[in-house]
Amino acid sequence: MAKAIMVQGTMSNAGKSLLVAGLCRVFKQDGYKVAPFKSQNMALNSFITEDGLEMGRAQVVQAEAAGLAPSVEMNPILLKPTNDTGSQVIVNGEVVGTMSARDYYACKKKFVPDIMKAFEKLSAENDIIVIEGAGSPAEINLKEDDIVNMGMAKMAKAPVLLAGDIDRGGVFAQLIGTVMLLDEDEKDYVKGLIVNKFRGDKTILAPGIEQLEEKSGKKVVGVMPYVHVDIDDEDSLTERFKKKDTVGDVDIVVIRTPRISNFTDFNVLECIDGVSVRYVNRVADIGNPDIIMLPGTKNTIDDLLWIRESGIEAKIKQHAAAGKIVFGICGGYQMLGEIIIDPEGQEHKGEFKGIGLLPTKTVFMPGKTRTRAKGVFKNIGGKLAELEGQTFEGYEIHMGISEIIPSEKELSYMNELTVEGESKLDGLNVGNVYGSYVHGIFDYDNVAGTMVAAVLKDKGIEPGETEKFDMAQYKEKQYDMLADAVRENLDMKEIYEILNKGI
Repeated sequence: MAKAIMVQGTMSNAGKSLLVAGLCRVFKQDGYKVAPFKSQNMALNSFITEDGLEMGRAQVVQAEAAGLAPSVEMNPILLKPTNDTGSQVIVNGEVVGTMSARDYYACKKKFVPDIMKAFEKLSAENDIIVIEGAGSPAEINLKEDDIVNMGMAKMAKAPVLLAGDIDRGGVFAQLIGTVMLLDEDEKDYVKGLIVNKFRGDKTILAPGIEQLEEKSGKKVVGVMPYVHVDIDDEDSLTERFKKKDTVGDVDIVVIRTPRISNFTDFNVLECIDGVSVRYVNRVADIGNPDIIMLPGTKNTIDDLLWIRESGIEAKIKQHAAAGKIVFGICGGYQMLGEIIIDPEGQEHKGEFKGIGLLPTKTVFMPGKTRTRAKGVFKNIGGKLAELEGQTFEGYEIHMGISEIIPSEKELSYMNELTVEGESKLDGLNVGNVYGSYVHGIFDYDNVAGTMVAAVLKDKGIEPGETEKFDMAQYKEKQYDMLADAVRENLDMKEIYEILNKGI
């Protein structure tokens, strides 16, 4: 059975996910078979595994860092918020229902066998398991029946590294206060503290570190700098959403809807020189971009209504009428259609007028499409015609089925997919308006580079020699950079001793 170590944080966004990914990479580099694990994740960014099951993207990133194919055992429970008080509950990759927070907390203990079955399977297949907590273990109103922080540490018999976020300020109070609020037996599980996201000269911290160790009774195993690596984000706490002002030669605006999901679809575009990707939630911030992207969403209808009420819908229509590119992915594709019908209230019961740029009708019915997909662009026109013949890989994860409404518009299916060994058509192209259900469609075989080159040519800018961008290779370099930072700033000798000694 594998040895386990756990990273908990003093708060959400303390950097737990990145630390786990970094430790996974270090252990892999050191020759161990290592896997990440998070018993319960709450995020709108999800992923479909090769066997058609849904899991959180944070554990996908950590699996990639560990050199493993993602599996739902790494994230047996995923909560996808549907509103401010409820979430869709996904267990072992399958939707079990939508629950209010109160209802979920009343029944979450029944999922412990699922959690432990997943953990034990990973433990039998690996040398080391690196576990990630959620939020803070000192949330005293949630400690009863905890299954993700100290409750998980006890079930896995995993020593804990507690990380605090110095970038937000008050890191000493964070760490000492968290330790003080733990029960005595829980305090015994904390074997090391990490000061995370530090900017500046670490020697200035020395007096504080001494007092931190004295007052907490715990050793500080490292001070991690604010690491600038380009790794997929877990949720809407991402720093990417703050990039609004800088405009590149190719300016791309992603509409930041209230329930935006899987915005990692656009990360590859940020990696291309001369491209700006701005996440915008106000008409005034849209400006005059080359492309408007409508992303995936956990609630297509409510986000469509928000787009309409905010005035962004009118801006999108003006953009399209000017002959500029509009591209919708998944829920964004559904919004671009003529009508969305939800007869049984899967999201919002009733019939709703779409943006009307694509002649489609989408109907929501029980059940969710979850599948991997490979495809090729065919019959694609408009400014992105150079994508013709380009291949891609990705996955579908959506409610609803879309069909074409008879129209006088000149249109074509723009994707031919291979799904579970069978061919099918996906996506639609009318002029410079494009839509597809496939997440990750820009990541492979230089699709993003071809798009950018086509826009530059249309603007009269010579794109030059466009190198084929390998997203997988790029990610590998980022994980290695992260591992270098972990080795340089954390006491890996001490961490190995904590791991080997256990509880």
